[in-house]
Amino acid sequence: MKKHLFVSCVCVIFATNAQTSKPQMSVNITPPKAAIKPKTLEKHGDVRTDNYYWLNERENKEVIDYLNKENEYYKKMTAHTDKLKADLFQEMKARIKEDDSSVPYFYNGYYYITRFEKGKDYPIYSRKKGSMSAKEEILFDCNELAKGHAYFHLGGMNISEDNKWAAFGIDTVSRRQYTIQVKNLETNEVLPLKIENTTGGSTWAGDNKTLFYTRKDAVTLRSDKIYKHKLGTDVKNDVLVFHEKDDTYNTFVYKEKSKKYLVIGSGSTLTSEYRILDAKKPDGEFKVFQPRTRGLEYSIAHYGDKWYIVTNKDKATNFKLMTAPETATTKENWKDLISHRKDVLLEDIEIFKNYLVVTERNNGLYKLRIMPWNGKGEYYLPFDSETYSAGTTTNVDFDTDIVRYSYQSLATPSSVIDFNMKTKEKTILKEQEVLGGKFDKNNYVEERVWATAQDGTKIPISMVYRKGIKKDGKNPLLLYAYGSYGASMDAYFSSIRLSLLDRGFIYAIAHIRGGEDLGREWYENGKLLKKKNTFTDFIDCSKFVIAENYTSPEHLYAEGGSAGGLLMGAVVNMAPELYRGVIAQVPFVDVITTMLDDSIPLTTGEYDEWGNPNDKQYYEYMKSYSPYDNVKAQKYPNMLVTTGLHDSQVQYWEPAKWVAKLRTMKTDNNLLFLDTNMDAGHGGASGRFEALKEVAKEYSFLLDLEGIKN
Repeated sequence: MKKHLFVSCVCVIFATNAQTSKPQMSVNITPPKAAIKPKTLEKHGDVRTDNYYWLNERENKEVIDYLNKENEYYKKMTAHTDKLKADLFQEMKARIKEDDSSVPYFYNGYYYITRFEKGKDYPIYSRKKGSMSAKEEILFDCNELAKGHAYFHLGGMNISEDNKWAAFGIDTVSRRQYTIQVKNLETNEVLPLKIENTTGGSTWAGDNKTLFYTRKDAVTLRSDKIYKHKLGTDVKNDVLVFHEKDDTYNTFVYKEKSKKYLVIGSGSTLTSEYRILDAKKPDGEFKVFQPRTRGLEYSIAHYGDKWYIVTNKDKATNFKLMTAPETATTKENWKDLISHRKDVLLEDIEIFKNYLVVTERNNGLYKLRIMPWNGKGEYYLPFDSETYSAGTTTNVDFDTDIVRYSYQSLATPSSVIDFNMKTKEKTILKEQEVLGGKFDKNNYVEERVWATAQDGTKIPISMVYRKGIKKDGKNPLLLYAYGSYGASMDAYFSSIRLSLLDRGFIYAIAHIRGGEDLGREWYENGKLLKKKNTFTDFIDCSKFVIAENYTSPEHLYAEGGSAGGLLMGAVVNMAPELYRGVIAQVPFVDVITTMLDDSIPLTTGEYDEWGNPNDKQYYEYMKSYSPYDNVKAQKYPNMLVTTGLHDSQVQYWEPAKWVAKLRTMKTDNNLLFLDTNMDAGHGGASGRFEALKEVAKEYSFLLDLEGIKN
């Protein structure tokens, strides 16, 4: 149910006060220092002085010069690892099947395929009519479309029901502001219309000529307006269908799997509201499904003559499934189908003609529940491991007994599987290939262990490492976590990660509070005025892996990004002695100033996650943990901080200010780098191989701290 806005990214933390030898620097130069320009900030009678507030002036030449100087400093100070970076890049790239393709899915008469060609960064989207042996139609070759752009992403591809039109969105800046265009699939002509400043997503009405889409506020980038466009008309004449005026909400539009209804959704952290319209009547009026009621969350799915509603109604903390008649949708008409369970989180449903498939989470692990509509013989799909991730994937067809799902674990490559719900036969359609001939999942050990938090709560940790590792405290261990927005961090496979595992690293995920790993209460106990549980859980997990001799402070590293970068900033203020170093990617570290500025993208929609600092109680609590406000004169770990100049989720100036302040305050001689991608945003580089170069930077930094040369 959570629609978290800060996107999880990879970041890495390294420990302070390490006694191992420091990495050799090829050059000893003075780090850049940002000019101090004090700005007084006052709220609730409390005065803060921000010496680096001026770094938020994106167009200021002095700001760009400072970011470039930090980049140059990073490059010179890590020049001795350039060969290692290049070797890591080639090693990681060599494991990836370059001419890879997705498992095709069948929809409305066509098989749809996403594939890559050798040596190319971007996907090719295609389809085949009726049979996989039919002639391939290229819908979009993103390699051609990306030419001339430092960043490129195509999203929101949406085909009309008559199979003639494809709407799609393109972002060439990485601020998640997409331009929607339309392609005629019969003539291969891209129409001249361009719809600017959208989410990229859109949906066709049943008339095959009316396109509904979502526009963003130009300043805050909040998704706030739904428009409809008629093919053949000027975009200037597009009709505003819905305006979400509450600035704590975002809005979106889609079509039900049954194709019968168009749906406009509005959502905040705690509340949902939907509007529905007959898809064949796009000029009609949308009807409110159930008026918004603060604290009531619900999502809807249509099938037959009923609506199926996943909701927290009636204090169903972990959600339950209810039904309502197609013609009477308000909550007094909702009836329980699957009741609330205190120990099971109901995450999602997939509806088929003869079956209902329910995605549940119990004790931190995914379960797929198969429920025949005739009420006979429901069962769960069996999974063996305790460090796995599984979930339904592309299931666009109603009239089938096949459910498609994915499965992977920390040591098992991702598989796409078709499961016949009637015969219980399983067909593995594809398993991720790890090239090079060296990978064997039997060479790795997976574990799930439980740390005890300071309040007695048991925190699960998933980990993987090569067989033969001894628990002698000498192993480098990379501990990752996110811990916000109810985003669960599942155990997943990564061929890239093998570059650490095969060099003796242990990789671990701390399933800390603030995520939804162990149910909705797990999230509720790591947000707002309980946010510090997220930080102390991570610290207690760190102490656990040290106490159990998996590693030691000389070899413990941590990882988190975006809201997980806030976690990184908090723990290095609170317990820097536990870690050897830190990589914080796109970290959200200037909490109070950001949350007081409602012109910054996403701020107003975040009040139910972090609190509203215009309220003194929340202001004081935020100030007690905000990483930027709590930098102090103490020793900090070696740190690599990364950001993107065009980041729309965490503005570049937050990590820039944080690094500038750390340079002034820290009392050690450990490494501190700020690496800004001047072309990208929150997700980093856009090409599949360009992104590997960023990972190679992080891994080389980490390996260099360990004294590993190759």
